[in-house]
Amino acid sequence: MSISDFTWKGPVKSEPDFENLIKVLKKEKPSRPTLFEYYLNPRIYSKLADGQINSYKFEEKYRDKFRVVLACRNAGYDYALIIASDFHFPVEYDHTQQKTISLNRSCMISDWDSFEAYKWLEPEQFSYDCLRNILQPIDGNMKIVVSGPYGVLETVIQLMGYDNLCYLLIDKPDLVKAVCDGIGQRLLKHYQICLQYDSVGAIIVNDDWGFKTQTMLSPADLKKYIAPWHKKFVQLAHNAGRLAMMHSCGNLANVMDVIIDDIGFEGKHSYEDTILPVEDAYEKYGRRIAILGGIDLDFIVRSTPNEVYRRSAKMLERTSSRGGYALGTGNSVPEYVPDENYFAMILAAVQDRI
Repeated sequence: MSISDFTWKGPVKSEPDFENLIKVLKKEKPSRPTLFEYYLNPRIYSKLADGQINSYKFEEKYRDKFRVVLACRNAGYDYALIIASDFHFPVEYDHTQQKTISLNRSCMISDWDSFEAYKWLEPEQFSYDCLRNILQPIDGNMKIVVSGPYGVLETVIQLMGYDNLCYLLIDKPDLVKAVCDGIGQRLLKHYQICLQYDSVGAIIVNDDWGFKTQTMLSPADLKKYIAPWHKKFVQLAHNAGRLAMMHSCGNLANVMDVIIDDIGFEGKHSYEDTILPVEDAYEKYGRRIAILGGIDLDFIVRSTPNEVYRRSAKMLERTSSRGGYALGTGNSVPEYVPDENYFAMILAAVQDRI
């Protein structure tokens, strides 16, 4: 194939069907190859949606969110991942405006006085109304997957600083638990509000637990302070008749049993070749939990479109008879991913629908 074969040629012809992702999460075979992505980037969203967006009727205040929905529909996804509200945990810096930050940059909570002084925001203070009508212009059985504004561990690191957190786990474990519980109970309420909307088909709990060689905290501390809240999120989703996925970067080999058997996530997202290639992850864990995405981001950036297409097609072939897999990147599609490489990946799944 030439590079012209990997340019955007217009929306897929078939309508979205969320049942395909449901089947993947239940470790079954979907009716066709299924895509999964945590997020794309503004350039891709615009390329996928802007040619059509003005022909749809939607509330103008939700234009950015509807652009995501329309882009995902046009690219062949059966869902759109949406941040449902502006609920967040206030920090001393604007993380969204920076490419990278130190995990020790913030130390807003270091003792009981600073804990008591921290100004918590509550999910009920924010509007979730976008979930009421954002899918109405779209034909087919499309659903929303909602994430949180970071997860329990990521937020406690933002509020306490990573080095300080490690010290406080020894010096003031009760304080660490109080911060984790303050975060967890608000995230639980956030997901509870989201799950009240019929448009929400599943939740994804986004919480990076590890780095290249191990988890950020010891497995024992993750099980003590963090995992119980994840289990509550999953139980909440299940009680509402929905499924739950986890997005977490890093080497989680020592806690995969916790993620699968204790917490009960249906699907796991985020894989790196330097830790565990997605092909190996599927063989190792694919009978116990759905494997989502996994085409290594560094591979996608450095490879040719043909190489990306071939690996993606082989992954779909590997998983076609057993199911429980949705094609996507190992993490996300940031702006430095060449457009043609992204389109080469999804083409392996949607070429029969364009």
